[in-house]
Amino acid sequence: MSKRDELIAKYADDLKNKCGMSADMDLLTKVTIGCGPSIYNADASTVSGTDEAELATVKNNFLIKKLGLSDSTKLDEGIDAVITTYGKSNRNKYRAVVYYMLTKHFGKESVYG
Repeated sequence: MSKRDELIAKYADDLKNKCGMSADMDLLTKVTIGCGPSIYNADASTVSGTDEAELATVKNNFLIKKLGLSDSTKLDEGIDAVITTYGKSNRNKYRAVVYYMLTKHFGKESVYG
């Protein structure tokens, strides 16, 4: 099993056990690949749910640039909903899992089609 496959399995486990949802493995794999080499870096592979600058980066680089959404308060509400679902007290929020949940939240699976 490759390192990426091991990480994808770990992300699917997080979705199941921490977020209470079963993963669409095809979409999760595509989102993980879309994260690029950041998934292998301990700092870059996670998202801080309390760091405003980091959340702004998620909003601008992922929601607006990658998913093609328009900037609005709905984006902030979506990010907050995902962080809440993942568990605000959970320190390790994997970027690929957060991006996967945001993709599902906004119904933008077609971006990875």
